Amino acid sequence: MKKNLQIDGLELDGCALSAPMAGVSNSAFRRIAKKMGASAVYSEMVSASGLTRASGAARAYYFRLLSAHPEERPLAIQIFGSRSLDIAQAAEQVASLDAEIIDINMGCPVHKVLRRGEGVALMKDLKLAGEIIRETRKAVNLPLTVKMRSGFDAKSVNAPELCRIAEASGADAVIVHARTGDQGFSGKADWSMIKSCAQSVKIPVIGNGDIKNAADAERMLNETGCAGVMIGRGCLGNPWIFQQIKNPQAPLPDMAERRKIIFEHFDMLIKMLGDAEAVIHMRKHLVWYTKGLENGIELRRGLAKIKTREHVIEAVEKFFK
Repeated sequence: MKKNLQIDGLELDGCALSAPMAGVSNSAFRRIAKKMGASAVYSEMVSASGLTRASGAARAYYFRLLSAHPEERPLAIQIFGSRSLDIAQAAEQVASLDAEIIDINMGCPVHKVLRRGEGVALMKDLKLAGEIIRETRKAVNLPLTVKMRSGFDAKSVNAPELCRIAEASGADAVIVHARTGDQGFSGKADWSMIKSCAQSVKIPVIGNGDIKNAADAERMLNETGCAGVMIGRGCLGNPWIFQQIKNPQAPLPDMAERRKIIFEHFDMLIKMLGDAEAVIHMRKHLVWYTKGLENGIELRRGLAKIKTREHVIEAVEKFFK
């Protein structure tokens, strides 16, 4: 596997990062990914305007997204918005919370985000995108990354241009999801776009898209010349992918190991969210943890009946017996 990834002055242990995923990448998820060998973990995206202008319960919600544990380090906090002042001010607040990396989201394809000119919509306005990066760079000294798509849609594939703007505006690395915004998560990622970006700039380019196992990660690194890889859906229910990317000889998890990690994850969720919310989160993780395993479909059929902590424990124990 490639040498350690370096983002500005921060040298990571390895080159495989856990992606920011809304509703998934909370502190418990990040701790599991880090324990399994992720070189750095990214938070789910946090609204810049929410951090800077919300009050009361809304403000508390946004800051809860930022709650972190020492075991997650190094941690990147991802911010999204469309106003350079909001994003710069939010970055200052995040910097005060001891994040190691700040990331600007320019790749989210969700419609409610696009309607506000945020996420991948910024790839339609490269002048504004550059302004956001420059103002954020002025506001903080932390390593700064920008996550983008290949382009807004198939008619406007412009990731290499945005990479150059990001580099000139002070970003220390870029992350390229090799799908356009209108693709969402469908179709096949076009890794040639990652290669084009890597050839366009001197700062590290981190590739993202369709990495399902360690062999995929190795192939992306070799085919595109990218400096690192970011894993999103490929690590859902399979945090061991990070371990295997670091060490291709690492054994696949046996059933005892899977059971252990599921219960560790659930325990972290309970301590972080309380029983009721932890159960809701764990139900979707059980879908991922049991995918492809014998009798997994039987457990998944019964997920709607899982309402309490005791129900989760009973269902998991029954599955592993």
